[in-house]
Amino acid sequence: MFDTLENASPLINFYETIGASIKGSNGIKLVSYFTNIEKEVNTIYNGVGLRDISHYGFIELKGSDALDYIHRISTNNIKDLQREKIANTIFTSEKGKIIDFSKLINFQDYQILVCNRANVQKVNSWLQKYVITDDVKIEETNGKYGLLELLGPQADSFATLISGNVVNILNPDTFKIVNTDGIIYFLIKVMAKDGKRRYWILANYENTEKLLKYINENKGVFDFSFVGEDSYDVYRVEKGIPAAPNEINMEYNPLELGLNSSIDFDKGCYIGQEVIARLDTYDKVKRHLVSFEFAEPLNFTENIILTDEKNLEAGVITSAANSVKLNKTIGLGFVNKLHANDGTVLYAQIDENNATEAIVRNIPIVK
Repeated sequence: MFDTLENASPLINFYETIGASIKGSNGIKLVSYFTNIEKEVNTIYNGVGLRDISHYGFIELKGSDALDYIHRISTNNIKDLQREKIANTIFTSEKGKIIDFSKLINFQDYQILVCNRANVQKVNSWLQKYVITDDVKIEETNGKYGLLELLGPQADSFATLISGNVVNILNPDTFKIVNTDGIIYFLIKVMAKDGKRRYWILANYENTEKLLKYINENKGVFDFSFVGEDSYDVYRVEKGIPAAPNEINMEYNPLELGLNSSIDFDKGCYIGQEVIARLDTYDKVKRHLVSFEFAEPLNFTENIILTDEKNLEAGVITSAANSVKLNKTIGLGFVNKLHANDGTVLYAQIDENNATEAIVRNIPIVK
């Protein structure tokens, strides 16, 4: 049934050998889960999970003007980003809507922009559109790199187990090259949206697969688990982490998603800057990303409109999951500023004749 789907990661074949359940999503193969969703989610909270994010989008930039170019057309201050450092930045349209929330990795001689897979072609087209005389070459390189993510409270110690003392000298949002038993890769210490440290491991696919096998044979005493996308999706909804295409898309602006920390309000002009500055200065943000808890299970397949007690449109549900921690259906979505208070009761239509209560909660709904 998956014969027509693209292997977003060549590592899919390896995961199948260790029992992974595979699913199709937006035309690509992804790992749904390895053991079961509850176990994997609990491992993220209590131990260390390893997630393959090689299905993300990758764009390489080369040329003497690459950093300055990204600086000029995105929200963050990038032009002085030092070698072996990374930074979040946002690409926005002329109307201030999100094209993508991306991470830039600076190797000095070239840069890698890690995007959401759903948005990578839009980002590539956007970057190509504004190159005039700049010395910058832009190339989409999906399938060239393996990218793994370690997350959970034991991630620091587990990263030290496999990578050594380099973990202790790495500052947040920096990276170093590592050699583990002849396996070469880049170890990146990432500060995630939930405020927790994570580790990214970037390498070619040969070394990534070798490292996966090494990790699988050297887990030590850690509460370790491979983590699939369905399991991570439950965690991210519990933690209020926006994702593409659900929340990160051209329907919303960065301020509605609470991505202010990736916007430099002092750096001057970029595409969409005037709109975003005006929204911030005059407090004109009309919608906010919030969490929801539902009074009964919700069959979520696409965005669901929310109404208030007067049956007026009040917002939209963009993600939903069955929470492992709360044992109920929860969600993420956007509501009008008037309704963005913890405890506000709205209504989600579950079929033609029935609606269920959607109670607004502050992010994150699971602390």
